[in-house]
Amino acid sequence: MGVAGPPGPVMDRDEVDRALARLGAEHEAIETSLLALQDHAGRRLLEGAELTGTTRERWAAADASITLLWTCFDAYTDALRTARELRSRRRWPSRDDLVELTELLRGESIAVSGTLPPGAPDGRARLSELLSLEALVTRMNDLYAGSLDLVVAADTVWSALPARIDLLSAELQRTRQLAHSVGVRPGEHPAGDDLERITRALTALRAQVVSDPLAFWKPAATGSAAPGGGRPDTGRYDREARALEDVRREIDAVLTVRQDAEARLVKLRDVLSRADRTLAEARSARGEVLAKIAASEVPAVSGPPTALQEQLTTAAEYRRNGQWHRLSPLLESLEEKAEDELLRARESLTAVTAPLAVRAELRGRLDAYKAKVTRHGMAEDPLLVERYDAARRMLWSAPCDLRAAEAAVLRYQQAAAEVLTPRVPEQGGPAGRRGESS
Repeated sequence: MGVAGPPGPVMDRDEVDRALARLGAEHEAIETSLLALQDHAGRRLLEGAELTGTTRERWAAADASITLLWTCFDAYTDALRTARELRSRRRWPSRDDLVELTELLRGESIAVSGTLPPGAPDGRARLSELLSLEALVTRMNDLYAGSLDLVVAADTVWSALPARIDLLSAELQRTRQLAHSVGVRPGEHPAGDDLERITRALTALRAQVVSDPLAFWKPAATGSAAPGGGRPDTGRYDREARALEDVRREIDAVLTVRQDAEARLVKLRDVLSRADRTLAEARSARGEVLAKIAASEVPAVSGPPTALQEQLTTAAEYRRNGQWHRLSPLLESLEEKAEDELLRARESLTAVTAPLAVRAELRGRLDAYKAKVTRHGMAEDPLLVERYDAARRMLWSAPCDLRAAEAAVLRYQQAAAEVLTPRVPEQGGPAGRRGESS
């Protein structure tokens, strides 16, 4: 050292003392950081784990960097100790001492084996390199930052994901037991198959997280300067959590079926029974209409819904055998079909009895006009009596011709309207009696 001369101006005593104080503080800070890195839980886990994939590759490089970091620190310690010993020889160092100290403190005088030069491909190290103390500190800072970033990232993933996966697996186990109790099993129900798939996915996910945590690390997009800047990638975990929640909701629906199945079956029987009774009433009414109403088209009435009755029997068997996963969709389908069947039966009854309703309306209209003319004292009018009797015979005879009966009621209404409408006498003559109309 010193053959090429000191780098730049020779330092004076005060500059040397200040430089030694600063380098001593840096030495202490670096040592504290290195010891903390050495004791970091993430580093110990990385050192003892069976790593795979990205983490194995990056940890191999980081482990070499940490070893090199200690080599650099040892060289830094030796150089600082040498400089301190040289400075301590005399209270007032000679010029030769100051030249040597300047070379030690500022010159590229520290030989470090196996250093990683900036931009070294694949982390390949040189056999030896001469560095200044300042350059050596910069190199150690770079090595430390990269190593700490990797250790913190791996430790963060290990601290977050396996615990969450274990909690989800416990929830999965409870869901599997619940599913089994209601008959949701693999090969028999889609939800049972989903549970098997989620189980396999979580097992594989946990194994990969443990062996390759860095595969689940997302660096901060903004390039955070903090160690381990970023967050665990929970995408696969989140997908399985959502899938399990979907299965859980489906099983809850099956549980709900188990709790209210009997009440729903009773209601279904009642709805189908009302539909049967309504259809029976429609068939009876159709016979009455055909007998009492002439010249009217009466729609046919279908028989009882035997297919629904068979499905209802199947549903009752599912309930007895505890096949809730099969009962759930069948009940939903039956409830919709039963309501449709009851509506169809009611519409059929309405269509069949429409002619009777028309006859009843005509009878009511005829009697209403008869009561009106009676209140006005015109009930004995010969024309009204004649037309009333004609309409009444048609409406109360069987079979009733509705078209002819409607025309007869209309003629009676017209005659009643003429009787009840006051006539203004013609000028110059007596008021005449209304003309007879047929």
